[in-house]
Amino acid sequence: MKSIILVLDGFGVGESEDADKFGDIGSNTYGNLKKARDFTLPNLRKLGLDNIDGLNLTPCEEVVGRYGKLREKSINKDTLTGHWEMMGVETHEIYQAFPQNIDEDVLKAVQEEIGETLCNHAASGTQIIQELGEEHIRTRKPILYSSADSVLQLAVHKGVYSLDEIYEMCKKVRERMNKDFHIQRVIARPFDTNEKGELYRTGERKDFAITPPHDTTLDKTIQAGFKTVGVGKIAEIFNFKGISETHKMPNNAGSLDMTMKVLNEDFDGMVFVNLIDTDQIYGHRNDIDGYIGALQRVDEYLPKIYDAMDDDDLLLVTGDHGNDPTTPSTDHSREFTPILMYNKLWTKGENLGIVDGFRYVGDTALNWLKNGGKL
Repeated sequence: MKSIILVLDGFGVGESEDADKFGDIGSNTYGNLKKARDFTLPNLRKLGLDNIDGLNLTPCEEVVGRYGKLREKSINKDTLTGHWEMMGVETHEIYQAFPQNIDEDVLKAVQEEIGETLCNHAASGTQIIQELGEEHIRTRKPILYSSADSVLQLAVHKGVYSLDEIYEMCKKVRERMNKDFHIQRVIARPFDTNEKGELYRTGERKDFAITPPHDTTLDKTIQAGFKTVGVGKIAEIFNFKGISETHKMPNNAGSLDMTMKVLNEDFDGMVFVNLIDTDQIYGHRNDIDGYIGALQRVDEYLPKIYDAMDDDDLLLVTGDHGNDPTTPSTDHSREFTPILMYNKLWTKGENLGIVDGFRYVGDTALNWLKNGGKL
């Protein structure tokens, strides 16, 4: 008996009521993609995606899932906040972020730990290694950059420092931030040189996050006697708290294949999966066609997951925030996220409407296990 949570990173279904406070009026990741291109997601559609209130799309007449949209109660719009709220931890404080230049006191603290750094301001991770990669290789100075989120990112070439050394740098910065500052994540961004001499980011990203301030639904799942399995970057988002087993994967293809392997294992518990491509590769680069292609590949994979599910398994598909690639912004967007649920024995769809709080995801997943495969 398992509850499986698939998070489509950066997948929103319309601006939230407070979108104006975040500069996100008009953001509607799925709705705007549908306006921009003619495409369908037949399996997600049958779960009720196109029937969600407010999208105003042609509804599916044969919905078998329970569907609706979630209203975020936390005050941020990022990966950590979204996933934490799914597991019962709301965030009502503002973390330090550096959408332009990294604050001088933070920069000084980082450089006290790892030496002089390059860049030191907000940047595109793929562009900054093209701009400063050669200088980094020549000087051995790590490339430090930020974004609109509460993050510090270190881009370091694997020929200059080993992977262990790169992670150790980030660990030192994380520990210093814990001591003196209020920053959600420090992210290692290793890059390398290919056979053509081109610089590229590897799939060895690693997030060093703060620890949730109290037990999450993941912890409560373990305390109730069940196993928790994180696939993708899930374990790192929670700083490994409440995770029985983790499988770090660099992309959606790896995460989906690993999910299949986990579903075929004999245990009762929660399988929590982050599908990162929609956000990391396409949303932040405003790549409309790439984003749609990533959605279609997940949709095409869903029947394999259905086949691996037992009658007492529950599938939940959702998002952690929006990331509308059709808008000028390349940052996350404050949106409702979908909640789509499926069990093999269900034959009729149900509209849940607007559900208040992302925690509905974790609460439902745990209650399913506690109730022996029933809601």
